Amino acid sequence: MKTKIILETNFPELKLVKRGKVRDIYEVEDFFLIVSTDRLSAFDVIMNQGIPNKGKVLTKISEFWFKFSENIVKNHLLSTNVNEFPEVCSKYKDELEGRSMLVKKASVFPIESVVRGYISGSGWIDYQRTGSICGIKLPSGLVESEKLSEPIFTPATKAEFGLHDENISEKIAVSIAGEKAVSFIKQKTIEIYKQASAFALSKGIIIADTKMEFGSFNDEIILVDELLTPDSSRFWPLEKYRKGSAQESFDKQFVRDYLISIGFNKQPPPPELPEDVIEKTSEKYLEALFKLTGGQVS
Repeated sequence: MKTKIILETNFPELKLVKRGKVRDIYEVEDFFLIVSTDRLSAFDVIMNQGIPNKGKVLTKISEFWFKFSENIVKNHLLSTNVNEFPEVCSKYKDELEGRSMLVKKASVFPIESVVRGYISGSGWIDYQRTGSICGIKLPSGLVESEKLSEPIFTPATKAEFGLHDENISEKIAVSIAGEKAVSFIKQKTIEIYKQASAFALSKGIIIADTKMEFGSFNDEIILVDELLTPDSSRFWPLEKYRKGSAQESFDKQFVRDYLISIGFNKQPPPPELPEDVIEKTSEKYLEALFKLTGGQVS
């Protein structure tokens, strides 16, 4: 049986708060309901086609890491079991199954908490230009994808839909969220990254970098959104890692490579994706889930 792909949810009896690149967020009683669709964005453009099982993979991986890290910092996750959701959700059970999280209604800090253990992506571009990332001076002579001696905290702005996040200095992050909050967020982000990346390495995956989000709930800072997924992180296969160039990854690499190969201008509307690119991308997400957790989607 062909896997059902969900590109968008519409639940008339629930209050839609936000539709992001991937997740639809609803307000349900005193909670938020986060639904991970199968939408895929590449270069901040949402593709017309979805990736089979993507939303379920993101939900399962996030659930795994939230439980893994709850000894470090509290998080917003209450349940992924649709039978435990408020009664008003019951008629949407089939669509919610496996791809939704009932969470605390936290007030989110307007910064992305980014930690880098390897030099890649926008960090590599910044380093080539300035020798620094987000104002943090790094040793000279580093090459692309090289491991840093210690993970670094490199915050970013939370961009509005369709725009790019922008790297900022820790000083600017403090001006946005306050010194006490940023100090706590930085410490917890790096601690989670160190423990999670060591665990992932034992499973054959390098977590090169990741971004987390934090919010305030009952006067406490807690971890929110998703956590350490292939959408919020760079996952590289350990066995293929070679510093000095870009790496293979467990995410939408096949989509990005295809779009580059056809000269996509990184602006809407997106082109149609070939079936084999969609299938290979789905396989990568499923492989990441299985390697990390031993689990599969149903």
